[in-house]
Amino acid sequence: MGGDVPSLTSNGKEIVMATQTYTVTGMTCSHCVNSVSAEVGAIPGVTDVQVDLASGTVTVTSDRPVEETAVAAAVDEAGYELAR
Repeated sequence: MGGDVPSLTSNGKEIVMATQTYTVTGMTCSHCVNSVSAEVGAIPGVTDVQVDLASGTVTVTSDRPVEETAVAAAVDEAGYELAR
């Protein structure tokens, strides 16, 4: 689930915002949410991270395409795994 949405920058140039949702296994508490959010949010280009503990999903919004391997590495650094 994801998509690209055109947007304009302050100088009028069009950028494409990309949104992708991933399933993360092993999250059980708010600390998990904070850890995953911080690690994924540090990926270059990521502009927003929404973590839903109940569903185990992470929605990543970026101003450029983000490789799934980068998200997987960030989630791994936080101590969790992407569901494959």
